[in-house]
Amino acid sequence: MLLSEKEKIVANLPYGDGFKFVDQLLELTDDHVIGIYRFRESEYFYKHHFADSPLTPGVILQECMAQIGLVCLGAYLIRDTNTNPRVVFTEAHVTFRGQVLPETTVIVTAKKEYFRFGKLKVVVQMLDENENKIAEGWMSGMMLNSIKLHEGDRV
Repeated sequence: MLLSEKEKIVANLPYGDGFKFVDQLLELTDDHVIGIYRFRESEYFYKHHFADSPLTPGVILQECMAQIGLVCLGAYLIRDTNTNPRVVFTEAHVTFRGQVLPETTVIVTAKKEYFRFGKLKVVVQMLDENENKIAEGWMSGMMLNSIKLHEGDRV
């Protein structure tokens, strides 16, 4: 079976199963991406955050937004360059407006603000399956192959 371009991007994300927060890309263009992820009750962090009342940590929500909004969109934008770079997260300003409980599906939408010199900046939002706003803001990242590393630097 041949994978679509969106399926290939998700399949080639550089994350293991325990840290991949993208289930499917619904839309993907040069200007925006829409993707979904279901936070399963079996996620490792729910056992400890919080033990009596599981809640998705904000840093994990932000990671989900970055994987869909920066990494997936970035991979699509450089799809014709014959490179497979990783995105290094550089900045974010995200305001949280709601909570995500186990078994919630989130919808992440990111709109490209700019992509130049290997830096991608997006305006991003996260909704739950009932279209309640969970988070919104902006994020940016650099394509790893566009960063000049100093001798001895490790990534």
